[in-house]
Amino acid sequence: MKFSVFTASTPDWTPEEAVAQLAEQGWDGVEWRVLDQQDAPEPGFWAGNRATVALSTLTESVPRIRELTAAAGLEISGIGGYATCDQHDDVETLLAATAALGAERVRVRVPNLGGAPYPQLFDRARRDYAHVAARAAHHGVKALVELHHQSIVSSPSAALRLLDGLDPAAVGVIHDLGNLVIEGGEEHRAGLEMLGDYLAHVHVKNCAWRPGEPAADGTVTWSHRWEPFASGQADVHGYLRLLQELGYDGWVTSEDFSTTLPLAERTAGNLAYLRAGVAAPVAG
Repeated sequence: MKFSVFTASTPDWTPEEAVAQLAEQGWDGVEWRVLDQQDAPEPGFWAGNRATVALSTLTESVPRIRELTAAAGLEISGIGGYATCDQHDDVETLLAATAALGAERVRVRVPNLGGAPYPQLFDRARRDYAHVAARAAHHGVKALVELHHQSIVSSPSAALRLLDGLDPAAVGVIHDLGNLVIEGGEEHRAGLEMLGDYLAHVHVKNCAWRPGEPAADGTVTWSHRWEPFASGQADVHGYLRLLQELGYDGWVTSEDFSTTLPLAERTAGNLAYLRAGVAAPVAG
C-alpha cells in the first residue's frame, strides 16, 4: 500500500507548504482538492482551504501542480473533485486535467439526497455515470464514486447498483471507512468483496456518534463527530489488515478532519499509525 493525504484535511497549508510538509514526514503522495470554494476569514476544511486548487483555473494550473508535486518527491494519488456526474463540462475539465497530471483517478460525485425521489435521482445518475465512464475511458483515467453519507451511494451495494455494467477500467469506487460509520456501514469484508474490480481507492478517517442532552420529553438526539484515527468507532488497524488480507495494494488516503492536534502533528502521527497497522501480522 501507498499512503497519501487529501488536501481537504490540510486547510492551513498552501500547496507549497503541503507538499514540503508531507514529503518531510515521509508520505508517498498527495490527493489534491479541486473546487471553486467560498472564501472564509480563517482557513477551514470546507471554505478558505489554502491547499485547494480552483476548478475554474485547473487547466492552467496543471503544469504548476505537476511540477510542485514531483519536485517534492511525491506522487499524485488522485484528484478530489467536487463536480457531480450531471455537470458534464466540469467533469470533462477534471478528467482532462487528471490525465495531464498523470493522476490516474478522480472523484466524480453523485447527487445528494433530496430534491427529488430517490429512484429518480438514482436513474439520472446511472445515465450520467455512463457518460462519465465513456469520457474517462477516452482520457485513459478512472472516475471514482465515493461512498458518502447523505448521497445516493452511501454503501457498497448502492455503488454496485450504480456502476453495474460499466467498465471497471473506467469507473471505480472509493471505500471510505469514516463515512461508513455514519451511513451505509455494511460489514467491511462483505462490502470490499462485493466491490471486486470496482474497488479502486481507499479513504481513511474516523468518527463517533455522541448523544446530546435529553429533550424535555427524554428524547436523546445523537450526532457524529470526527475523531482521531485511534479513538473513533472504526477499527482502522483492523481495516488495514483486512485490506491486506484481500490483496488490496493501492492508495490509502488520509482525510482526518479531527482537530484535537495541530495539523503537522496530526498528519505525522497519522502516517505512523497507518504504517503500524500494515506492519502488524495478517490473521490466518
